[in-house]
Amino acid sequence: MIEYFERLLQNDAESKSKDDVSSICKSLDLQGSIECGATVLAGKDFGGIHSVKPFALIRPSSPDDVARVVKAVSRSSNLTVAARGNGHSINGQSMADRGLIVDMRSMGDDHFEVVGSHCVDVSGGALWEDVLKRCVLEYGLAPRSWTDYLGLTVGGTLSNAGVSGQAFRFGPQTSNVTELEVVTGKGDVLTCTESENSELFFGVLGGLGQFGIITRARVLLESAPDMVRWIRVVYTEFEEFSRDIELLVSREDDSFDYVEGFVFVNSDDQINGWPSVPMDPAQRFDQNRIPGTAGSVLYCLEVALHYKNGGDPSIVDTIVRKLLGGLGFVEELKFQVDVSYMGFLLRVKRAEEDAKANGMWEDCPHPWLNLFVSKRDIADFDHMVFKNILKRGVGGPMLVYPLLRNKWDNRTSVVIPEGELFYIVALLRFPPLGPKGPEVEKMIAQNHEIIKCCSKKGIDFKQYLPHYQSHEEWKRHFGNQWTRFVERKASFDPMAILAPGQKIFTRTPQP
Repeated sequence: MIEYFERLLQNDAESKSKDDVSSICKSLDLQGSIECGATVLAGKDFGGIHSVKPFALIRPSSPDDVARVVKAVSRSSNLTVAARGNGHSINGQSMADRGLIVDMRSMGDDHFEVVGSHCVDVSGGALWEDVLKRCVLEYGLAPRSWTDYLGLTVGGTLSNAGVSGQAFRFGPQTSNVTELEVVTGKGDVLTCTESENSELFFGVLGGLGQFGIITRARVLLESAPDMVRWIRVVYTEFEEFSRDIELLVSREDDSFDYVEGFVFVNSDDQINGWPSVPMDPAQRFDQNRIPGTAGSVLYCLEVALHYKNGGDPSIVDTIVRKLLGGLGFVEELKFQVDVSYMGFLLRVKRAEEDAKANGMWEDCPHPWLNLFVSKRDIADFDHMVFKNILKRGVGGPMLVYPLLRNKWDNRTSVVIPEGELFYIVALLRFPPLGPKGPEVEKMIAQNHEIIKCCSKKGIDFKQYLPHYQSHEEWKRHFGNQWTRFVERKASFDPMAILAPGQKIFTRTPQP
């Protein structure tokens, strides 16, 4: 079977007969399926910037299927394999050029079990959106830490970090999992925890798919609220915005349940400007309330407070007034709505549906850039990037909010800036409708300009969802954690067959 794969690879074959597919399936003894030449799904990702030609798409039905595929690839001379969740990578990280793609979504519903009252076991291919619905509707429980967009797989976000407005309190999603089932690069199916196979456990968390494929995760839960008071307030000065948002996240327990922020353009631009702030069509942004001293960009603090149905509404009002008291936002520019808990967590779903309707979700490139920037340098970053390079916006959200180092476990593979507090900066660009062209190239060039300027100015930053082209760049990214990362690779994927799209290691040829 392996010789068959390699022969097809050498011949650059792109389509195979049903007999070929059947022969491969039979030789692997999979319960799932294989589609040769499945480039439409497996050869692209959400970024829409890169495309490749994988040899085949595997749809496993169990962890044993995944293990069989990995073992088969390990016996080949040059094949690679990549796990693909919902394909939401930006720069081809979930791809395998002329290799095999394992579609983890085919196992998305194969495992769901609430363990005790504080954990749920779910498939690595499950969407967080589906985990949310089942946990809340069937058990009144919910995972503690989220991403803003929930159309991502459990294994996908745990392989990176998983960050949202709850991370200041509970940490990223990698800090909220207690057990994993992983298929290593050797094809071994291992259960790992903080105390059992711990090096694999911490390596896989934030490991960019380099050490194993997550097939199951045990995620921490909390009691789910019924409702959310969702609030946005506006600032004109970054100094006041950063002071207040840092104060809120530092309070932790005596604070809101969700704290984020974003930058928007001081104009009537429908996407980048004032209209992007109100949360309800009935709300209006009164630009006359903006002080004349305001600059080219403004800042929005976004917070949310959980509460249960049947409670006294005045209590919620009192808590909100207390938490917002003394903050320096523009009093007349405050917006709030009360929504269901699931409605709040699925808020980006509505934006996705709108973007799909006009072709801007699946049919357009998305040259996004995500960074972690130290508190020490965030004011300089604001001046250099938000107020200058991006003063006209990016055609989508520009998120910026702080995270606490003490909520991140330094034993995982995630790398973050120095200091006890750092910011996530997410530039979620949506270019004009159409294929990759001059506008997209301009956005990509602007991303490179930001990275270059940060490096030149000595700003302490790390790429989140990183993308580099050279060994030296990856070595700089990991810094003093590089040696540990290399050692973990040697232990769990010594032939470097996993996640080739990350471009960190090169496949070791078999003689």
